[in-house]
Amino acid sequence: MCEKDTNFDDEFALFKQEMKGVKKLSQDTIIQQPKKNLQQKEIRRTFRDAKDNEFYFSDEFVPLLNEDGPTRYARSDVSKYELKRLRRGVYVPDVFLDLHGMTQMEAKRELGAMIAHCIKEGVACASVMHGIGKHILKQKVPLWLAQHPDVMAYHQAPLEFGGNGALLILLSIPE
Repeated sequence: MCEKDTNFDDEFALFKQEMKGVKKLSQDTIIQQPKKNLQQKEIRRTFRDAKDNEFYFSDEFVPLLNEDGPTRYARSDVSKYELKRLRRGVYVPDVFLDLHGMTQMEAKRELGAMIAHCIKEGVACASVMHGIGKHILKQKVPLWLAQHPDVMAYHQAPLEFGGNGALLILLSIPE
């Protein structure tokens, strides 16, 4: 045996001697687990809100959008100055949604879920990256967004947020 082992044995014996007669404390702290029903209800509510927001997106309805220049839209009650602020990058998006590689149905579902999340969390500006690719989502996403009542305006994103392959969206958040 080496000297380390004997030191350890001596220290352990000393510890046992000092701890003789000490009673173990009983645990008196009660930790309450969160109720699963509340979590499940919240998950269901979020899913339902996302599904409800998907309802606004129609493939048959084609809103009248300005075709010349970058992709942009503003509701009639929104100042054109807000579009200019979106274009300049004054609004910084807090939420980013990447639609690369998604089908149209998946993109619609994710777009609805993102808008529901933004409204729930009070996020006023979001970025949707649709990409360029075959121009399918690049053409469809602006049409869908123009149909949603909570979308105040959108503009093609500045280069730092995606340029031609992304849109900055300004949402109306209830107070």
